[in-house]
Amino acid sequence: MQHFFGHDYGLFPFQIFSLSHFIMLFFFFFGSILIVMLQTTLKKYEKVIKTILFVCLFLFETLYHVWLFVGGQWSIAFALPFHLCSISLLLCLILLLSNSKLVFQFVYFLGLAGAMQAMVTPELFVGFPHFRFFQFFTTHMLIIWVGLFFVFVKGYVVTKRGLWQSFAFLNAAAVIAFLTNIATGGNYMFLAHKPENPSLIDFLGPYPLYILVLECIALVLFFVLYLPWRKRGERK
Repeated sequence: MQHFFGHDYGLFPFQIFSLSHFIMLFFFFFGSILIVMLQTTLKKYEKVIKTILFVCLFLFETLYHVWLFVGGQWSIAFALPFHLCSISLLLCLILLLSNSKLVFQFVYFLGLAGAMQAMVTPELFVGFPHFRFFQFFTTHMLIIWVGLFFVFVKGYVVTKRGLWQSFAFLNAAAVIAFLTNIATGGNYMFLAHKPENPSLIDFLGPYPLYILVLECIALVLFFVLYLPWRKRGERK
């Protein structure tokens, strides 16, 4: 148990596309398919499921900060909620409490695009069976599942206006993250330098060129996420 919550990262090094990584990706896709297939059944237990999603997200995020603090690792340089997935997690909590259609647009575009990329190429230094490994993948899965839940179970509609609102929100968050990096010496949203672990950003050119490329990729991903809703918007 001590090693499970420990900070000796060398005991459980994370390896991208290892067996444990693929298993977590399998659970993610399996859970996503279940949400789509069982949407009618899940509708009957909507309040219970929303409560479970909220408690799990809040609990895992709280435990993460407790783990950092107890181990003397908590720092304003990386533990503030200015990473894209941290922002998405907070948006999920707000959405689960408020059912806001505007916040749903943010969760759908920012949450799905950011969390999916994080699932495939994680910025993670601790592997299976460490607490941080399970916390990382569980919270990112839940972010995506909240978006899918509101689409397939709650029947929320993704709009082109929501796409541009989400893109504007992303850029506003990036400005705040950039200023926070200057003040703390951090690397929120990877606006100061590339991730330490191998990631898709490695193929996007040097700093700061890759930031502009990321901006374009984000917009492309948003449009890809909007494609399933395009014909519905045209008919409207």
